[in-house]
Amino acid sequence: MEFISLLQYSAPVALAAIGEVLVQKSGVINIGLEGSMLVASFFGMLACYSTHNPWLGLGAAIIAALVMTLIYAFFVLYLAADQVVVGTATNLLALGVTGSLFRSTFGNSSQLLSVPRIPAIHGIDPIMIVMILSVPVVWFALRRTGWGLAVRACGEYPKASDASGFSVNRLRLQSLLLGGLFAGLAGAYLSLVIAGSFAENMTAGRGFMAIAMVTFGRWKPVYVFLAALLIGYAVSLQFKFQTYGWNVPYQLMIALPYIVALLVLVLVGKGASSPGALAQPYRKDK
Repeated sequence: MEFISLLQYSAPVALAAIGEVLVQKSGVINIGLEGSMLVASFFGMLACYSTHNPWLGLGAAIIAALVMTLIYAFFVLYLAADQVVVGTATNLLALGVTGSLFRSTFGNSSQLLSVPRIPAIHGIDPIMIVMILSVPVVWFALRRTGWGLAVRACGEYPKASDASGFSVNRLRLQSLLLGGLFAGLAGAYLSLVIAGSFAENMTAGRGFMAIAMVTFGRWKPVYVFLAALLIGYAVSLQFKFQTYGWNVPYQLMIALPYIVALLVLVLVGKGASSPGALAQPYRKDK
């Protein structure tokens, strides 16, 4: 059960990070990942609250994340806008939309919402199984398929991919949508598995942590998953310290996962060999 709990704490970051591996391998860095997760958390909860069906909530979460991803993709792929600027804007959009809708729907009384959770057997839920299976599947797709080879070519040298007859922006869009699918699962995990509820800014930086873990894991799905487990362990420590009765300021324990992510970037991120065309827009006529 200890390891199952670790997987639960790690799942939101791990799911988002595994999807982001596909995105960054194609040459795009989705700074808007946080926003995709947030809208997934909210609309997943809202659909579940309205229908009392967590599976419909899961579907709504995935659709919401895909819509946010399509908005991001339109600007960065077809308008060749700066990926960091567009990602920041979509994060702010998600924060504003979910916050406004949450307050207008449920009021400002901070009432405790409760929605049915996705069922689990001995702590193991279907999304967790998808997360575990996705690690070898993503590795195989990137390393052993023609599609994966084309995606990696888009991230390293898009002109070569284009010259080989592949559409760079189409492959990048496919990768972004797959990343959006994982972001939807990650956001749904927060509201429909862990909390059974929703709070404003519920993701609390987990999307940015996922991006950091992709760098830490050197864009390799297995290493990225292990890096996410490290974050999950840091999250679990705050509950363990409370159980043990240790007199540690709770603010420090809440900040611990963010401190770990920052240290990872400072100590390990330097010198990481990212895809050669990462964050570089591509236009066929140039």
